[in-house]
Amino acid sequence: MHERIIILDFGSQYTQLIARRVREAGVYSEIHPCTISVEEVAAMQPKGIILSGGPCSVYDEGAPQLDAAWLRLRRADGSPMPVLGICYGLQAMAHTLGGSVERAPRREFGRAALRVDDASDLFAGLPSGGTVWMSHGDHLTRLPEGYEVIAHTDNAPIAAVRARNAPHYGVQFHPEVVHTEYGRQILENFALRICGCSGDWTPASFVEEKIREIRAQVGDRHVILGLSGGVDSSVAAVLLHEAIGDQLTCIFVNNGLLRKGEWEQVQTTFRDHFHMRLQAVDATDRFLARLEGVVDPERKRVIIGHTFVEVFEEATEAITRELGHRPEFLAQGTLYPDVIESVSFKGPSATIKTHHNVGGLPEEMGLEVIEPFRELFKDEVRAIGRLLNVPEAIIGRHPFPGPGLAIRVIGPVTARALALLREADAIFIEELKAWDLYDEVWQAFAVLLPVQTVGVMGDERTYENVCALRAVTSVDGMTADWAHLPYDFLSHVSNRIVNEIRGINRTVYDISSKPPATIEWE
Repeated sequence: MHERIIILDFGSQYTQLIARRVREAGVYSEIHPCTISVEEVAAMQPKGIILSGGPCSVYDEGAPQLDAAWLRLRRADGSPMPVLGICYGLQAMAHTLGGSVERAPRREFGRAALRVDDASDLFAGLPSGGTVWMSHGDHLTRLPEGYEVIAHTDNAPIAAVRARNAPHYGVQFHPEVVHTEYGRQILENFALRICGCSGDWTPASFVEEKIREIRAQVGDRHVILGLSGGVDSSVAAVLLHEAIGDQLTCIFVNNGLLRKGEWEQVQTTFRDHFHMRLQAVDATDRFLARLEGVVDPERKRVIIGHTFVEVFEEATEAITRELGHRPEFLAQGTLYPDVIESVSFKGPSATIKTHHNVGGLPEEMGLEVIEPFRELFKDEVRAIGRLLNVPEAIIGRHPFPGPGLAIRVIGPVTARALALLREADAIFIEELKAWDLYDEVWQAFAVLLPVQTVGVMGDERTYENVCALRAVTSVDGMTADWAHLPYDFLSHVSNRIVNEIRGINRTVYDISSKPPATIEWE
């Protein structure tokens, strides 16, 4: 394993961003709950530790505290462990060491100009006066013994600190967010300059190591993988095929909830282009029969999930008969955010969707699980896909929900509603690409609303469906803003939809951001 930096999660909404920024510096980073023991982390032999922000005050009942043992920790070579506390992480350090943390006279949220007092290490190469992002209600009013101020703002006399006799640092702002002007360089300084990491962790090195690891794990046995045609499962399939060839069989289930042309496109790509063993199962009728009359989105997810497991098991039995023995491994495209959600110090996240395959297949089928991307973020998977020559049409594809179009048909799922939605969605995506806007948005799709409105087409009065268009910009999907698409573009798309799709006579554009809305409607 490469050098690593461990991030202790105190519940910040930005914790994943810290890991991403450290990895951008070429250093592998892992997130663990702040409740993990010092001994467990010491056994991982990290090069440094970052303490995340968090929503609590250090004085709140039940607020996570920092054991002083973390600040006495040493690395494998006997040197003191570098530590960087961010916002709550800084306050937890100060509180543990006898400093004073108090409620600020006013909550500081937003941009501030950072005045650098010492640019010798954490702020090396940074100009004074750069913008940083503040988000805190408490602040330090007295430093712990042995600490000194290395940066301030007009509102925060203690904006960054350093221990005089140990490589321990703290910042009151959030260097991980894009609003902090030199945040990436600050985290790079910590990882490379202070922790002494070499910065040699790259997607290419990951591919080489993962292929060796898969070959050693699988040996001469057989692996099955549920292929959806999305980025994660597609790149996982190509990586596994690179490692073990025909010892991999992919199972592609048509649940009747795919986008236009997807059933044919996935088969062509993986059978003809990559020459993979592919078991394609069209279970459209079964899924739609079970979804008939169902309106509640959670019930939709449960039905789709259970039916998928059933169809997948049947496909596995067919593969078993073909091979003469049962496959021993199940591969999945699980990503690091899914893993982080499930080990949060606050407990398993309620936001994990019940349709996520990780939750059902392994227990049901008794197979050993291979998750080659469980340490990676989606942008890293995309980079690996490009190294493996996965077509850009797959790599650059927008995220698509596990339940497919079922949660974009608001109300009962019917064959007619799905047909209308497929055509509208295809027009929207086709025009985004034609106008060179597809790669400018994080996700775009159409939603069919359970609303009919009066319209006039020619001399005829119509009473037909409303289609909503949704497009958002985002870095990672955790927060999102509605995409400010050109009016001429929206007018053109609307005109195509209502003229070309009999059954839709009105389009609307969703201008809600996340939060307070979610990206998907259900």
